[in-house]
Amino acid sequence: MKNIFFIAIFSSLLILSCSDSSSIGDNNNDNSNNNNNPPPSNDRGPWSIDQSKVFDGGPGKDGIPALINPNVTLASEDNFLNNNDLVIGLKYSNQIVAFPHKILDYHEIINVDLNTGHSIAITYCPLTGTGVGWNRDFDGTNTTFGVSGLLYKNNLIPYDRETDSYWSQLKLECVNGKLLKQLPETTSLPEMRWAVWKKLYPESRVVSTNTGHSRNYGVSPYGDYPTNNEYFIFPTEPLKNFIDAKERVHTIIADDTAIVYRFLNFGRGLIITDTFAGKNIIVVGNEDFIVSFELDESTSNLEFVYSYDDTEIILSDNEGNNWNLFGEALSGPRKGAFLKAAETSMMAYYFSIENFYPNVVIYN
Repeated sequence: MKNIFFIAIFSSLLILSCSDSSSIGDNNNDNSNNNNNPPPSNDRGPWSIDQSKVFDGGPGKDGIPALINPNVTLASEDNFLNNNDLVIGLKYSNQIVAFPHKILDYHEIINVDLNTGHSIAITYCPLTGTGVGWNRDFDGTNTTFGVSGLLYKNNLIPYDRETDSYWSQLKLECVNGKLLKQLPETTSLPEMRWAVWKKLYPESRVVSTNTGHSRNYGVSPYGDYPTNNEYFIFPTEPLKNFIDAKERVHTIIADDTAIVYRFLNFGRGLIITDTFAGKNIIVVGNEDFIVSFELDESTSNLEFVYSYDDTEIILSDNEGNNWNLFGEALSGPRKGAFLKAAETSMMAYYFSIENFYPNVVIYN
């Protein structure tokens, strides 16, 4: 019954138009066509993944409409989100935007053109709880991403509209089409409760419910899926580790392996120094967020301390630098410099990471 409900709720949604005076970049219409998409076949050419684990999610290609430069509102003026609602955040130059799970649940991909000329696709999969940014420029060509309607191991398969190539969000590569085996350039996006994000970035904007589509954003289309460890819409692999399937973990992915950090590792605030995939990393977290950075030749000599006090600063070091969630030095001798992001990192439901990376390392 739950599978039928999931398919029906998306298939019956109507797309309507509306407008708003504030948006990210240029407020272009998305080019969803709502055509039904058949299950994957060899007609599309070779796949780099096991096609038997690729499922048609039901709504069809673009049946879940991705957004392009959606309307935004000031965080201080938002009256839609509750304090405990989860958002993923982006800070790029002078632009600070929050992307609510409540909206991403219905759209999965938000294509954003930033004022700096940088373009990014916010990709979010509600079934695996994974959100990460993808650069939309490939070989000098700019594209937008849409929702293919297909899933691999429960995870989102976006497609790029320039070449109609299909990508795996968690495998982090193009799995079918002209760009087969090409890797996306990723941007890690911190995730936290709306109350925490507003406290850190009171000047932030947030994606508005005025998306141009008629959706009941206040009601999740997935019911208790995020918290029910027994509820899966598509088949999953049995778990080897004794961790709740839907526990949210911070994940760093490098090549064919991954490491996860749990909120219980951080208590009320901690820095973990670790080594993964031959690189030295620091992972900073508390009960609200976890972020990670790679130490290179220019930063390996720094001695970091956890210094979060409900402001944007989360780290300080022995040189007197103060760093934020995005690895940016806000003050000190290195002001304006950035810590290097730790490979591709994101929050996820634990089961999805083990399903993609069976040899996942669990930090203890």
